[in-house]
Amino acid sequence: MDNHISYEQIKNRECDFIVEYRFLSPEEGGRKTGNPAQGYRSDFMYSEDENLKKIWMIWPEFLDEDGQVILDKSIRVTAFGKAKMWIVNEMNQEFHKQKIKTGLKGFFMEGPHKVAECEVIQIVNLSLK
Repeated sequence: MDNHISYEQIKNRECDFIVEYRFLSPEEGGRKTGNPAQGYRSDFMYSEDENLKKIWMIWPEFLDEDGQVILDKSIRVTAFGKAKMWIVNEMNQEFHKQKIKTGLKGFFMEGPHKVAECEVIQIVNLSLK
C-alpha cells in the first residue's frame, strides 16, 4: 500500500473548506485516463471566473464514504464524492475567505481543462480567521 500523509498532518491545521465533487466523463471533456488517486493536485476555478480562466492552487484531498481521508494512494477515487480543500498559498486565504461560501460552485482544473465540478458544502478553517 502506498500511503498518503494527510495535509492536516503536514500543515498542522484543518482544511479550508469541503466540497462535493463530480468528475466529468470523457464525453463531457473530463479526464480520459480515469479518475485520479489521492495526492492528485488539480487547480481550482470559481464558476463565476469561467470566462476569465483564472485558476488557483487549491488542492483536493479525497474522503471515503465515512468522511475519512483516503490514505491509500493506489485507490482511484469515485466519480462522485467529497473532498477537503486546501488553499496552498496561505497568503491568499483572506482573498478566498471573501469568496468561499456554502453553495458556491467551482471546478477542478487540469491546466485550462475542467475535469470535475464541485460545490462548497462546509466552511472549515476559513471561518476561524
